[in-house]
Amino acid sequence: MALSREVFDQDAATFDAAAFRWTRQLLGPRQQWVEAVTFFASRNFITVAACLLINWFLLVRKHRWNSLLVPVVALGSITLNLALKQFYQRPRPLLPLVSASGLSFPSGHAMISASFYGLLIYLAYTYIRRASWRWLLIGGLVLLIALIGLTRVYLRVHYATDVLAGFTAGLVWLIVAIPLLKQLEIRARKPLKIQAQSTEKQPE
Repeated sequence: MALSREVFDQDAATFDAAAFRWTRQLLGPRQQWVEAVTFFASRNFITVAACLLINWFLLVRKHRWNSLLVPVVALGSITLNLALKQFYQRPRPLLPLVSASGLSFPSGHAMISASFYGLLIYLAYTYIRRASWRWLLIGGLVLLIALIGLTRVYLRVHYATDVLAGFTAGLVWLIVAIPLLKQLEIRARKPLKIQAQSTEKQPE
């Protein structure tokens, strides 16, 4: 990936420095809502939100495959992010505004937000029939994803290149996971359909 090569070559330093200045000008003095926004992509919140969504699909919508899709996307995104961090070994920026541990590239918050809230966008587009509600929710989720990325740079816990890489990796994982689970669902249902048809054809 070109972005990762730039990180290794330190060619993105000018871009990252400009992003720090731009987010400071855009969001102004530090405000409490900044930390509130970034919390919505924390592992603690995503874990609770994913569990609630799984239970909703199991108990309310009765959609077993969507209940499987949620942990595959969420846990897969977290696992892939940890693997990429260990591979690239990029330290976090100096002088962060909040405490942050671990490595920097790619941004875990950005990657998780792109994959999890991207999944919610997919589900909203698929299942919400009323167009006004569907596009309102999708617009709100896109805005939330963008704000999470901005706040990570604003708080100086990530470089802008970390956030862009996190968004990219999260979307790629989502694009891979959804069709994969759909194909598994189709293959799993075929034997059941064949068995049901054979049962119907048996003479009484």
